[in-house]
Amino acid sequence: MPGIIVKAQVTALVRQLSKEMKLPVNNVTSDYMPALDKKVRKIVEESVMRANENKRKTLMGRDV
Repeated sequence: MPGIIVKAQVTALVRQLSKEMKLPVNNVTSDYMPALDKKVRKIVEESVMRANENKRKTLMGRDV
């Protein structure tokens, strides 16, 4: 299954946050993306389960 996270977007966000927070972090390693993807998939899976338990077919912000 392909990744659902876009590396370019994550890298851009890391650099933006780093600049705003005046921190030297500005890169993302190759093992970061699969770990982030796994975590996001887990959050989505839990959200789907919660919506189902509440007898809804639509995910809502409160499911996160």
